[in-house]
Amino acid sequence: MSEDDYFRYTHSVLIVPMVAVLIIWTVFYIEVRFGVNFNQYGVYPRTFEGLRGIFLSPFIHGSLQHLYNNTLPLAILLASLLYFYRDISFKVLGYGLLLTGAFTWLVGRPSYHIGASGLIYLLASFIFFKGIFTRHYRLVALSLIVVFIYGGLLWLIFPLLEGISWESHLGGFLSGLFLAASLHTKVPPAPTYSWEADDYKEEEDEFLQQFDEDGNFIGKGTPPEQDKDPLHIRYIYRKKKEEDEEGS
Repeated sequence: MSEDDYFRYTHSVLIVPMVAVLIIWTVFYIEVRFGVNFNQYGVYPRTFEGLRGIFLSPFIHGSLQHLYNNTLPLAILLASLLYFYRDISFKVLGYGLLLTGAFTWLVGRPSYHIGASGLIYLLASFIFFKGIFTRHYRLVALSLIVVFIYGGLLWLIFPLLEGISWESHLGGFLSGLFLAASLHTKVPPAPTYSWEADDYKEEEDEFLQQFDEDGNFIGKGTPPEQDKDPLHIRYIYRKKKEEDEEGS
C-alpha cells in the first residue's frame, strides 16, 4: 500500500464531523426552544438508567459555553481520525464510547455526566499514542500537533475543577491509550531512496554521474574533462572628447 492510497481524502472526513456537530447543536436547540432538559439521559454512575448515558451523554450539553468549547475540538479530531485512520476509525468510536462511558459509570461521582469532552479526550489520546506507536513520520507529526494544540487539556483528567467530569476525561484518555495499543492498522512504509538499497553503487547513480571527482557539476552526458577554448574578454573604450582635444 502506497502513501497515496492510504492518506486519501474521502467524503466521510467532512460528513461525519459535520453530522456530529449538527446533532449536538440540534439537541441543545431543542432544549432551549422547548424548555426541556435532557440531563437525565447522561451517565449516572452505578444505576441501571445511567447506562443509557454511555451512548447518549456525548450529545447533551449543559450550557452554550459548554457546547461551544466542545464543538471545534470534536470536529477537528474526528476529521483527523477519519483521514489518517479511516480503516479503524469507526472501531475507535464504537469501542471508545463504550469504554469511556463504562469507566465513568463505574468510578464517577453520583451526578449526571454529560458532554462530548470524554469523546474528545478519547480521540486526542488515541491519535497521539497511535502515531507514536506506528513511528510513521506523518502520524508522529500529527501526534506532535495534537500535543501542541490540546496538550493543556491533560490537567483536566484530574479532579482540579468543580463542575467538570474529570472521570469522563480520564476514561477517554485511558480508552484512547488502550485502543491505540490494541487496534492494528495498516501503515504505509516510509519512502525509500535508491541510496538506501543494499545493492546501491555510486558509480551507477545517474544523479552522481552529473558531477566530476571534485564535485563540480558537469551535466548529464558531458565527459568530466573537456578541452575548451580559453575565454577572452576584450575591453574597448574611448577617451572623452575634451581629453582628445587636449592631447592633439
